[in-house]
Amino acid sequence: MTQIFFAATQYAAATITAAVKAGLFGPREGRRRVLVVSNTSAIPELTTPLDRMPGFEKLRPEFDAVHSWNEMIAPHHPAGWSPLPEEIPVWERALRLAWDLGDGPVEIACESIQANPSRAIADIFADSPIHVYADGLMSYGPTRNRMPADLHGRFRRLLHLDLVPGLRPLLLSEYGVDPVVIPGDIFQQVLKDIGGHGVSLLEELVPADDRPTAVLLGQYLSALELITVAEENELHVRMLRGAVAAGHRHLLFKPHPSAPAQFTQSLEQSAAELGVRLTILDTPLLAETVYQYVRPELVVGCFSTALMTASAFYGIPVARVGTGELLKRLTPYENSNRVPLTVIDAVLPDLEGDTAGVGTPLHQDPERVGSDLAPLVRTVGYCMQPQSYAALRDASVAWLTAHLAEHPQYFSQKRLTRLDLPGGNPSRTATLRRNPTVRRLVRGLRTARR
Repeated sequence: MTQIFFAATQYAAATITAAVKAGLFGPREGRRRVLVVSNTSAIPELTTPLDRMPGFEKLRPEFDAVHSWNEMIAPHHPAGWSPLPEEIPVWERALRLAWDLGDGPVEIACESIQANPSRAIADIFADSPIHVYADGLMSYGPTRNRMPADLHGRFRRLLHLDLVPGLRPLLLSEYGVDPVVIPGDIFQQVLKDIGGHGVSLLEELVPADDRPTAVLLGQYLSALELITVAEENELHVRMLRGAVAAGHRHLLFKPHPSAPAQFTQSLEQSAAELGVRLTILDTPLLAETVYQYVRPELVVGCFSTALMTASAFYGIPVARVGTGELLKRLTPYENSNRVPLTVIDAVLPDLEGDTAGVGTPLHQDPERVGSDLAPLVRTVGYCMQPQSYAALRDASVAWLTAHLAEHPQYFSQKRLTRLDLPGGNPSRTATLRRNPTVRRLVRGLRTARR
């Protein structure tokens, strides 16, 4: 048996390595493990490949071979290339030869199965079982696109980090795929192993006796066209001001690796005006490496997964900024960022709120998450993808009837009207019911429920 693991980022590679170390892919004996790395950045030639990043040598011993997907399909870009149907047999033979796979069985572990390069490799090895792993909050949201039967019939498990204990992932659940938790302690150890080089850099940048007490996380949301560059600059300034108001005098800003330098200029100016010290981390490092060395008293961000790792794995108090505005503007409703944004908004304190609760650890009560957060997330998921999750309609109607008035920010009246749900516009609903397109959609939903 050959196991092929796909990873596009250092965080993803750490996640799948932790799964391997935890025994979730069986014992090493009798299995050949191949790691395939890809670089899906806009211009891969200008960035460092995953297998050449500092710390990768700590992951390498878990795999018998490492190959580059970019080199294999050059000059095509990994995010935009997939084989034509008639080319698939040729590509399978080519990969088996190039990667020394022989003629034996192959199983695949990959992330983001809906997109390339994961979808491409799944198509090439068309008979192989597939284990999907997710390293972020999107695993709690619905599957973005419907999967063809010949693909989803091969799904075996969804491996994920338990970022919100008590919250069960919705991703791929419509296909009966069971979620499996990757042990957090093993994941933390893997991050510690690969973070040694980063700690050395931080020791040079931040003296041990003068470490920042608050960390600000940048996400580069303007690149996703969620907000403008000017608005993102202001978002970072709001994080700074909120942390200063909470009593912090030395702060560290960790920008997104792709963010332009102008993001830090406005922050530096604001820090000077407020009379506080600001350290800019201009070297790409995992946020978790920063947590390990700095040990901050507070982490602030918008809806970054790194907020949840700070709380769930390091016990650091966390707070959010700007989620309310993004919830109002996020389009279309089925945007994949909606569930991560909803989760962060629902469970983390607002740094700018009157009752921010900064310094209070994120509640980790699985019973409360199961009774309060999980129904909200499932209802949002149903509204995002009603055809795929038709079985959730009755529960969603019940939740909206009881709780919509308390949580209107997570739903749009237009969407509720279109789906004929509580909170929609009754007069508009009557008009929509006469619309032929809507009638076909409703018939489709009813068929799916049967």
